[in-house]
Amino acid sequence: MKPRYQEIYEKEIVPALQEKYGYKNVHEIPKLEKIVINMGVGEATQDRKHIENAANDLGLIAGQKPVITKAKQSNASFKIRENMAIGCKVTLRRQQMYEFLDRFVTIALPRVRDFRGISPKSFDGRGNYAVGIKEHIIFPEISYDKVDKIRGMDIVICTSAKTDDEARELLRLMKLPFKK
Repeated sequence: MKPRYQEIYEKEIVPALQEKYGYKNVHEIPKLEKIVINMGVGEATQDRKHIENAANDLGLIAGQKPVITKAKQSNASFKIRENMAIGCKVTLRRQQMYEFLDRFVTIALPRVRDFRGISPKSFDGRGNYAVGIKEHIIFPEISYDKVDKIRGMDIVICTSAKTDDEARELLRLMKLPFKK
């Protein structure tokens, strides 16, 4: 069974984008390629347990096992040595990507305190969108009682759109709540 957001994309968004931008070829129509969720864990320099807890939480949120990211260079001011574990990330594609976006837009974002919408300016010029979250406990998979520390995360939505305007329209049609 296809995820709900994938069906919305195929049935509603594709015709709307084709009508607005006049694409001749079906492969020109912008689509989601992947979603990358990154969680930096600065405290991991003192205690290895922090990185494991963060990876477990990220695994629950994403529904797949995260990769531990390591430092490329040593940095004495941050007390980081080369190849030290400093974070974790997950790359979601296909069905998991649509499932996560659905949960993110319909469940997690409304639970953010004082939420007024996400910034429409966080595009990179190539049609990719990044949003930062201060608390990972907005996701229903995370049990508040078992959390050792509230962490932030970065979510990058990569699209095949050529311009930011096309990507903004795609994400707007996918019901991402942009600020007015």
